[in-house]
Amino acid sequence: MFNEEALRNKLKSIDGRDYGACQSLKSEYDFSEGFKLVIHQIPKDPYAPPHTGIYRVIVDRNDDRIIDFKAETKIQEIAFTDFLARYFFNACKRISKGIRGTGYSGIITIDQPGQSILERNSVVITDETIEVRCFLGLPARGRKINSQVAEEMLLSELPEIVDSSLFKENIDPDALSKHIEAAVDAEYLRGQLDSLDLVAFIANNALLPRKSGTSDKPMSETEAIPFVAPSSLTIEIDLPHAGQVKGMGIPKGITLITGGGYHGKSTLLNTLEAGIYNHVYGDGREQCVATAQTAKIRAYSGRHVVKTDISPFIKNLPFQKDTTSFSTANASGSTSQAVNIMEAVEAGAEVLLMDEDTCATNFMIRDSKMQQLIKKEDEPITTFIDKVKQLYLEKNISTVLVLGGVGDYFDVSDQVIQMMNYEPFDVTSQAHEIADMFPGKREVEDKAYPFHVRERLPRPESIVPLNKYGKFSINAKEVHRIHFGKYDIDLTDLEQLMELSQTKALGYALEYSKKYMDGQNTLRKVVDHVMKDIEVHGIDIISKRISGHFAWFRGLELAFTLNRLRSFDVNQKDAKPS
Repeated sequence: MFNEEALRNKLKSIDGRDYGACQSLKSEYDFSEGFKLVIHQIPKDPYAPPHTGIYRVIVDRNDDRIIDFKAETKIQEIAFTDFLARYFFNACKRISKGIRGTGYSGIITIDQPGQSILERNSVVITDETIEVRCFLGLPARGRKINSQVAEEMLLSELPEIVDSSLFKENIDPDALSKHIEAAVDAEYLRGQLDSLDLVAFIANNALLPRKSGTSDKPMSETEAIPFVAPSSLTIEIDLPHAGQVKGMGIPKGITLITGGGYHGKSTLLNTLEAGIYNHVYGDGREQCVATAQTAKIRAYSGRHVVKTDISPFIKNLPFQKDTTSFSTANASGSTSQAVNIMEAVEAGAEVLLMDEDTCATNFMIRDSKMQQLIKKEDEPITTFIDKVKQLYLEKNISTVLVLGGVGDYFDVSDQVIQMMNYEPFDVTSQAHEIADMFPGKREVEDKAYPFHVRERLPRPESIVPLNKYGKFSINAKEVHRIHFGKYDIDLTDLEQLMELSQTKALGYALEYSKKYMDGQNTLRKVVDHVMKDIEVHGIDIISKRISGHFAWFRGLELAFTLNRLRSFDVNQKDAKPS
């Protein structure tokens, strides 16, 4: 192991040399400020993206100067490491002077955390140490090393960042407590939903609106209207830290969220889709939770589909095209929505969320006039209105649907919530009275067809992370797109992905999942095995190389991502009730 002075001398010796000489810096360095720096992986080019470099800052948890928290549960440990990641990121923004040279020269940072409290591998704790995995862009002029700036970064800025983010004298203990308690309360609250026959809970005084359409941060308290539950749907729950909270419980079954435009329907639905995650203190949605296996469903034309049974919704296609094993490279809007539902059911979803704004109209309903013009024998699609109740009764899968223009759904709803000026009202009785007063003229279609799911067995040879040059290539530069081998995987319709770190992890999880594709394991079993490994061993397990760029994702997202890889192939099991 070297010390700071040895690092300084090494930097001086490579000043002005080609950037590749930076590789000589890889080693361990003991800093007098109370941390060890492991230069683990250095990009070979200053233009190389941040994920190609890893610098590990390691501190001793027994050092009295270091912030510490003795976690008793997994969620406490996750919240603690998440908190440290945020402190380190903010310290980097405040202290590092940013780009100073070509490419990523001069940057010190880690992956930016969002509003969700997630398991991350940018901060890893053991019984003895706390390790932060960060990226430093060693500076260059063109492709020549600039050692003067590198010295400033490594020997001045980095120690100050470590001091600001890991030394307890610089960390607000009250902020740490609130962060951990918010995560523990939310996790507990989500765990109570099933026993209360609920799919979601929205606390009174929660602030649901976000700052903007491109920001997940909360709207200011002076602008946002606090949430208040209608009395008929009010639930009281005692939380470990916050004590008794009141709010709106959304029961299992079929729930409609209706109301006029711009009155908060989609805002409420967005809260439910984000409710699968625990949120940071001050987010406004700390006590807004949804069933963990909640899936947002939408139509998305052009997506890849492989050997999926969509016959519960689409059958009797012209020219006898089989829909029990349907494949296409370019699904239509209605077909993509049918596929998305069937894939969600196959992967274990328990709640479906839909917003009419992103649904295919011809998939959601055929009204009585259209039924008169186009007879059922000429229409392959069985619309969702005729299957939503069956989905709940046969599969115990609830649906929450935002709908402002189709009253026929009153006939199949269990609850109807109307949003007026961002305030919810229980209008279930009125909606059902209207349904009785004006009975629908449309015919229920496909009454007897059972809701079967035909399971699929993934083929490992279809998961190839090699590019056209035969090089291993997995990368993500944006939340909804993964570069995997020769393919770009479009995840635009996976609206519950929140952070780039999740997307990066999903890319590597695709490759890792191959180990369980043995011709016997179904897609769901493959995903379950991967998620179990992550639960037991941590998210590092999905890659052979040390990384600091992964965050936890759900098994649902892994299944959905596999299905969107255009090389993905499966064998189908015999058609049987699942």
